[in-house]
Amino acid sequence: MIDLPQIKTKRLAVHLTTNAEKLVKQGHPWIFENSIAKLNKAGSSGDIAILFDNRSDKVFGIGLYDPDSPIRIKVLSNVPATINEEFFKTRIKEAFSLRKQLLRTNTNSYRLIFGENDGFPGLIADVYDDVIVVKIYSAIWFPYLEEILPELIETSKANTMVLRLSRNVAKGKSHGFTDGQVIYGTLKKEVVRFVEHGVKFSANVIHGHKTGYFLDHRNNRKRVGDMAKGKTVLDVFSYAGGFSVHALAGGATEVLSLDISAQALQVALDNGKLNKHAGNHKILAIDAFVGLQQLIDEGEKYDIVVIDPPSFAKSAKEVNTARNSYARLAQLGTKLTSKRGMLVLASCSSRVEAEAFFDICELNIKKADRKFTVEGKTYHDSDHPISFPEGAYLKCGYYRLN
Repeated sequence: MIDLPQIKTKRLAVHLTTNAEKLVKQGHPWIFENSIAKLNKAGSSGDIAILFDNRSDKVFGIGLYDPDSPIRIKVLSNVPATINEEFFKTRIKEAFSLRKQLLRTNTNSYRLIFGENDGFPGLIADVYDDVIVVKIYSAIWFPYLEEILPELIETSKANTMVLRLSRNVAKGKSHGFTDGQVIYGTLKKEVVRFVEHGVKFSANVIHGHKTGYFLDHRNNRKRVGDMAKGKTVLDVFSYAGGFSVHALAGGATEVLSLDISAQALQVALDNGKLNKHAGNHKILAIDAFVGLQQLIDEGEKYDIVVIDPPSFAKSAKEVNTARNSYARLAQLGTKLTSKRGMLVLASCSSRVEAEAFFDICELNIKKADRKFTVEGKTYHDSDHPISFPEGAYLKCGYYRLN
C-alpha cells in the first residue's frame, strides 16, 4: 500500500429542520444545504457532522460534511456512533455478507460497496477477479482511506487496488491522488479479465467508464444468454457487449451490437472472442435512435431485442425528456422484434420510477400495434442492495410479442 496522507478533520455540531431530522431518523442518507437549521462553525470536506435532536439536544446520528455538494451532509449512521477503523470494518463485513450467495456461482466479479446503500455515500468498490477498483465520488472520503482501504483488500482478497476519481473530485483537492492510480500491488495490464456466471469478460480498470465495466445487469445478461440458443439478437447501447457476449455464449446464431462508440464496440468484439461460440458477431457504430430506424427501414427483425440505454434523467428537469426517449425506444424496438420474439427494455434512471417506466414500455408496445405478454420484471442484483428509495435505479422488463 502506498503511504496515505494524514488529513485532519474536525467535529461539527448540526441541527436539522424538523422534516430533515425525521427523514434521517427513518434512514435517509442525504442532508441538503437547506435542511441544515444550525451549524456551529464552517466545515471542510470530510469533517464529522454530529447530528443533534432538536427536542432533547442529544446526538442521534453522524455524517460527513461535504461543502462541494448540494447534499451537504452524507449520513453514515442514524444512531449515535464512533467513526473509526472498527466502524468501517463492520460496515464492509456486513456488505460482503450480502454477496456470499452470488460468489457461490461461477462469478468472480461483483460490487463490494454500493455507496449509500452499503453505508458509504459517494464511494464504490468493484472487484474483478483479484483486482479491486475503488471509485470516489466525494472528497469526504480522503481522510478515512487509511482505515477503509486495507479492510477492502483484506475482505476481497485482492492482490491489486486501483483508485478511480470522479471528474469533480479529480478537479478539486485530491491530496496527491490521481484517477487510475495503482495504490496497492502491481497491475501488469490495465485490462483485467474476469468471469460472470461462467462467461468471460474484460474491464479496463484504469481508463474504462465507472470502474471499467457495468456489473449491475449481471442477472439480466445471464437470462438473455439462457434464452438465446438458435436465436438472432440485437443488443442496443451495447457498450462492452454484456448482453451480446452472453447471447453468443448461450448459442445465438447472430448478434448485432449497436453503440455510438466504435471503441466500446471493439471491446465488445474482443469480449466475444474470449468465449467459445459459433455465432456471427456484428457491430454497428451509430446513434441508437438513428440506427434503430435504419434497421427498421431495411426490414430487419430479431428474435431477441435488448435496449439498455444510459441514464436519460440525471436531473429532475430531464425527466420528461427521458420518458419520451423510453417511449420512442419501446416503439422502435417493437418494430424490430419478430413474431413470438422477446423485447427486453431496461432503465437505469432513478428519477423515472419502476412503475412509471413499465407503464411507458407497455403503452408504447401497444401503440406499435403489437400484443404482448409480460414474462418478467427484474430489479437489482444482490451486490446492488437498496436501502432508501432514491438508491433504486435499475429495472428491466421482458415482453413476449405476438
